[in-house]
Amino acid sequence: MKPYRWHITLGAFILLLSIPFPAAAKETLSADAIIEKANHVAYYQGKDGRAQVSMNITDSQGRKRQRRFTLLRRNVPSETQVDADQQFYVYFHRPADVNKTVFMVHKHVGKEDDRWLYLPALDLVKRIAASDERTSFVGSDFFYEDVSGRGIDEDRHTLIETTKNFYVLENHPKDPAEVEFESYKVWIHRKTFIPIKMSYFNKNKEIYRTYEALKVETIQGRPTVVKARMKDERGQSETVVDYRNVTYDIDLPDEIFTERYLRNPPKRYLR
Repeated sequence: MKPYRWHITLGAFILLLSIPFPAAAKETLSADAIIEKANHVAYYQGKDGRAQVSMNITDSQGRKRQRRFTLLRRNVPSETQVDADQQFYVYFHRPADVNKTVFMVHKHVGKEDDRWLYLPALDLVKRIAASDERTSFVGSDFFYEDVSGRGIDEDRHTLIETTKNFYVLENHPKDPAEVEFESYKVWIHRKTFIPIKMSYFNKNKEIYRTYEALKVETIQGRPTVVKARMKDERGQSETVVDYRNVTYDIDLPDEIFTERYLRNPPKRYLR
């Protein structure tokens, strides 16, 4: 998480060196089971979590911009599902033109997510339509959908290769009219189930967008991506995100993830 040569990044290479892998797998997993495990590691570890995030954007002309925000995430308890609905709250600190902007997501398994954007300069709460989910997130190379993750039931997953260190899967949207990609490949580390790389292909089978995990640390016993990059292969822009002060299981109140807190941010949890 092929038709071109994959040059592994330094961060991912260090990860492989630091994590021993057993000589032989004890079980054969289906493509859906692999994706479920990877989705859990990427989005569901702990009952909730917080991170301070720096987003460094470099455009095609080499100009740089930075976004700094706090990301809060809460898993909604469910008696019937292991990885069920979630709630995300993103509060922007810098630069000044986005300070106090809030992006909130109510992620629903099996149906469309609810997304809100609070614009403090206008004192306006804007709903983000499903058609806008795969557009730029605050001017970066990440999409709105990347923040909370794409529903695993929205794609058909096929295991196309198993290497010493990776499961390689090809994924096709069940409803091609809703997305801009024709397919994407993901390289998932076999021991940790962390998606290390994802390549998105357009209708001409060309790679136009690439995600890579650059650095992984173990936090509270959980393997966690603390640095990642999204690159636009067409315009050659890229966005690198660094996650600092990552903490799991901090007992976030559920009322934080309501429209009232878009205008009244929970300062205690944003420091």
